[in-house]
Amino acid sequence: MIISVASGKGGTGKTTIALSLALSIEGEVQLLDCDVEEPNAHIFLKIQLKQRDMVTIPIPKINEERCTLCGVCQKICAYHAIIIVKDRVLVFPELCHSCGGCSLFCPENAIVETNKEIGYIDIGDSDRISFIQGTLNIGEAMPTPLIKAVKRNLDSSKIVIIDSPPGTSCPVVESVKGSDFCILVTEPTPFGLNDLILAVELLRELNIPFGVVINKSDIGSDEVESYCKSEGVPVLMKIPFKREIAEAYSKGIPLIEAFPDYREDFKRLFDTIEQLIIMAAQESSNKI
Repeated sequence: MIISVASGKGGTGKTTIALSLALSIEGEVQLLDCDVEEPNAHIFLKIQLKQRDMVTIPIPKINEERCTLCGVCQKICAYHAIIIVKDRVLVFPELCHSCGGCSLFCPENAIVETNKEIGYIDIGDSDRISFIQGTLNIGEAMPTPLIKAVKRNLDSSKIVIIDSPPGTSCPVVESVKGSDFCILVTEPTPFGLNDLILAVELLRELNIPFGVVINKSDIGSDEVESYCKSEGVPVLMKIPFKREIAEAYSKGIPLIEAFPDYREDFKRLFDTIEQLIIMAAQESSNKI
């Protein structure tokens, strides 16, 4: 079972929910921190990191002796990562999506691919939780290839929890893709509602079952709950605002360790998700 945790905006409590769920589930759990621009789950788990693997992507390199400046590479690149200026070819690695089209279609075989390091993956464990996180190098523009590399280590024989990056762009799509269920974490504010709507639209487009956890549920308005009710989106859990929760978070203490009563709440959350996955599978089967 693969459960991803996402949110339309940052700061809603994604990592808190992902960690609490992973720590509450009985049995072997794998936690993937795919928020590669700012991974922080390891701080709360006190992970013993055992392995670090560098992640690279292929980038075109021009052999100027063979290049005839024909312009095929420039035409084939949809992202303008390679252009011809006067008498030379310029490559912009930050724009390159590593599709390999320029080297494949170059009539002079003047383009080879070199490896560019974009970040690294750390692998470790903590008790019964196996842990993998990606860290993007500072200055890198595209986290998606690193997220793909993290997910290549996914162990489907375990219950997998994926801590996704915030937003609704390509990194989020890559993180939640293939999930059996996605938890959307939001807060009852105008920004929270706006970004929740975008996230709901994304998951419906991807055909991934989902539900909502409302963090800081006793502040703000009831517009988020009203929206969920009108759209038929299940509200799985509500967590009220407590200063003590924020203080524990700032000290690197997981929610269910600071407040053990929440452990049972997260166990019930997991049971509910299991039932929703079964229901979604049955609905899908009936449509076929």
